[in-house]
Amino acid sequence: MKAKLTGLLAVLGFFLLVGPAFAHHPFAAEFDKDKPVHLTGTVSKLDWTNPHASLILDAKDSSGHVTNWTFELGGPNALKRRGWTRNTLKTGDQVTVVGWQAKDGRNHGNANTVMLSTGKELDAASSFFDKASTKDHVSH
Repeated sequence: MKAKLTGLLAVLGFFLLVGPAFAHHPFAAEFDKDKPVHLTGTVSKLDWTNPHASLILDAKDSSGHVTNWTFELGGPNALKRRGWTRNTLKTGDQVTVVGWQAKDGRNHGNANTVMLSTGKELDAASSFFDKASTKDHVSH
């Protein structure tokens, strides 16, 4: 009986440890490398959370209407290694985000870079592996 309980606890412990790894999605599961986005807008919010930080951006669409976009960034530790802090972006800051749109076409993307109004460009710690493909981004 004790051996069965120990085995059951070991299996439960294993699933508790690897569960978050299964929940974390690869880039290709949600984003389309063939749908580049290049948007300039106003920071509405920055969520500094794991496993990915997210940037909420208000940007004008092609008809001039303000649309709300959510961009996935790398995790807080990956962003810190690239020079970010919790205070790098503030509500109201003007930024330009270059990245890729969600496969389903909604206003959701994976950010590759974020350019501040000062001209400083920050690596957004994207989960996409081929950074060279961002050279030919188009505007939305």
